[in-house]
Amino acid sequence: MNEQEKKHLEAVRQQFERSPYPRQALDQTPKDSPSYLYRHHFASAYYHRNQQVIDPKDKLILDAGCGSGYKALALAYANPGAKIVGIDFSEESVKLARTRLEYHGVENVQFEAMAIEDIASLGMEFDYINCDEVLYLLPDPEGGLRALKSVLKPQGILRGNLHSAFQRVYFFRAQKLFKMMGLMEDDVSDEMAMELSQETMEALRDSVDLKKKVWNSRIKDNPEGLLANYLLREDRGYTIPDLFELLEKTDLEFISMFNWRQWNPFDLFVEEDKLPAFLGMSLPATSIEERLHLYELLNPIHRLLDFWVGHPDGGGEWLPPVEWDTEHWHRAQVHLHPLLRTDSTRSRLETSVQHYQAFNISQQLPIPGVGKVMIDSTTAACLLPLFYGSQPFSTLMGFFHDLRPRNPVTGETTSDDEAFAAVRGLLQSLESLSFVFLSLEP
Repeated sequence: MNEQEKKHLEAVRQQFERSPYPRQALDQTPKDSPSYLYRHHFASAYYHRNQQVIDPKDKLILDAGCGSGYKALALAYANPGAKIVGIDFSEESVKLARTRLEYHGVENVQFEAMAIEDIASLGMEFDYINCDEVLYLLPDPEGGLRALKSVLKPQGILRGNLHSAFQRVYFFRAQKLFKMMGLMEDDVSDEMAMELSQETMEALRDSVDLKKKVWNSRIKDNPEGLLANYLLREDRGYTIPDLFELLEKTDLEFISMFNWRQWNPFDLFVEEDKLPAFLGMSLPATSIEERLHLYELLNPIHRLLDFWVGHPDGGGEWLPPVEWDTEHWHRAQVHLHPLLRTDSTRSRLETSVQHYQAFNISQQLPIPGVGKVMIDSTTAACLLPLFYGSQPFSTLMGFFHDLRPRNPVTGETTSDDEAFAAVRGLLQSLESLSFVFLSLEP
């Protein structure tokens, strides 16, 4: 690391020494936030790559750049039984992380004050690495990714993200403004910098372009928002081509965007089957990189380029359920998403079934890019056995038979074919949306 890179890293470290991030209160918990836990759920990423269900128990998870420990706490709750190792180059952040996890009674954790580049010195290999809100602050993100790759198990998965150059462009302008004003110097306290930056924005006319683009009530009087947007030192933006170039240099295989459903360029057109002639001919044949880049050029709404990657050829080959034949389905084992296996979800499902009301499964587990998903009460009742553990497809078929022994329209006995079609349709739909996992028994 050259002197300029050391200076860069030290400027970032000093900021987080003064103000560890995130700034959640010690007693605040993500335990009851399924959408937040989903972001840190290792089994979801593993299933997405391998169509295999994995138990997090005894797995080793690294939180690289753990900050104040809130995300390490989420990793512990989302992956019960796993050991969480958190590292951060800010000693103050690590102290707070230890205190936070102790406060919440989480024991299977370890925190170390160290740089990502030194991670190999721990002598550990990890099943999952969470490097969230870190890479875009490193002077050498390539070096950081190489270090993390060196401790990733052969079938392990790494989640990382980079700030979007397009979505963040106005915040980068604000950062340059406040740097020019001297508000990012070491001798200026965070409190003074926040006060002066707010004073500056408030003093501007509402018609001023920068104020219109970046100033709003959510930022005003919000210390975390100000420090993470206006006053974030050494913040940099990247594009999809930058991301893929970085992965090529580090020999990491792209799995998908974390929020992949929100990156579909076909969704940006009024009618998907009536694209402009050029796009209609070329878009279906484009690479994943080209499609993602097209999306960010047309609709740069995502602050983060949030991705899952792994070692080349680390994933297994599998046949998507939409292509399964009858024999596949009769070998299928059905698993309810672990974050849905809660008493509150089961209670709401039972209430829906008892009152013949549609069940809103998406309300129980909000997943990025998945809208409102309602299931009719009879079909939804087939999910009840899954709260006691995974079940064979045939068991759910039998459950459907018991619930609806006769066709309500014809009055005739429900046939095996009807039960098969109904349960298969439900599971195929829920699997595509990540509410259930499907595995094939030998």
